[in-house]
Amino acid sequence: MDEHIFDKVQEVDMQKTMKDYYIDYAMSVIASRALPDVRDGLKPVQRRILYSMVELNNGPDKPHRKCARIVGDTMGKYHPHGDLSIYEALVKLAQDFNTRYPLVDGHGNFGSVDGDGAAAMRYTEARLSRISMEMTADLNKDTVDFIPNFDETEKEPTVLPSRYPNLLVNGTSGIAVGMATNIPPHNLREVIGAVVKIIDNKIENNRDTSLEEILEIVKGPDFPTGGTIIGKTAIEEAYRTGRAKIKVRAVTNIEPMTNGKNRIVVTELPYMVNKARLIEKIAELENLEVSDEAVEEEYEKLAKQYNMEVAQIKNLVAETQIRADLKNQKAIDFVKENASVKAEKPAKKTTRRKSTKKAAEEKTEETAEAKTEE
Repeated sequence: MDEHIFDKVQEVDMQKTMKDYYIDYAMSVIASRALPDVRDGLKPVQRRILYSMVELNNGPDKPHRKCARIVGDTMGKYHPHGDLSIYEALVKLAQDFNTRYPLVDGHGNFGSVDGDGAAAMRYTEARLSRISMEMTADLNKDTVDFIPNFDETEKEPTVLPSRYPNLLVNGTSGIAVGMATNIPPHNLREVIGAVVKIIDNKIENNRDTSLEEILEIVKGPDFPTGGTIIGKTAIEEAYRTGRAKIKVRAVTNIEPMTNGKNRIVVTELPYMVNKARLIEKIAELENLEVSDEAVEEEYEKLAKQYNMEVAQIKNLVAETQIRADLKNQKAIDFVKENASVKAEKPAKKTTRRKSTKKAAEEKTEETAEAKTEE
């Protein structure tokens, strides 16, 4: 053992060292993982997925490719992280209930609004959607800067040359270290109309555009799952200050059935609401419970339906699943029983009375036409 080994030990300030390391980590999360770039509205993993698909010539006019191939290229060339996180980002770009204007055209099982997960990447296929071509147009014409990838064997763009403000159109959400963002999606036509208004005011009148002018064009967020926004005050507050809570209500219709009962038809859900969890939440709030007798009766029904013994059914179907299904059914029945049907009043037919002047003019015209015919 070297007798002078302890002479090489250096004393460091642990607090300062941890602070420096933590700042480096925080900046890495903020700039390279969790938050999107304002210019193209994409996080690094999303941008790298789209660029990998461009490199694979996987456009909307080409056949779909296996998602495993896309994820492999993205991970091997540009994003040296887990393949599951890359595939999860790819799936979200293809879900029409998650992204207002999907940037990826998926083929296969990409999940559902009930919270069902997507199929494994070896089964699903994808290609760029048509609108994503507006994100990558003129990419090969030196429109953006390119930087070396993680091992300096490839080049990747620092940002995509998006032709529309994707950050506002598709929105985003992300939690970083000490920072977070949550921007709702908006209607593409309205956002482009607002951008044109800002440009016209600056060029023609040399002035800035007021928030009131923007609100005349952009009515509010436009969620992919629909829903009704309650009130306009929160929308104006969000656009003015950057912070607000917007309440969204589901769109429902009560339709009569042939047996004399009514049913509630939900046509639009609030954004990011899990339909299956919604039923569970109703059961939880109303303290709906399922008795042991009801569980046994359900087992007996299943045994009779499939011509099997009750013990065999119990081995195949867990009791927790039976209880969950029965509780969801009780929640649905509760909603049906407590739903009120309001008859809509028939709209009154309004007849506009002609003014005396207009009636006299029409009478004069009729008299003149009669004389002309004579």
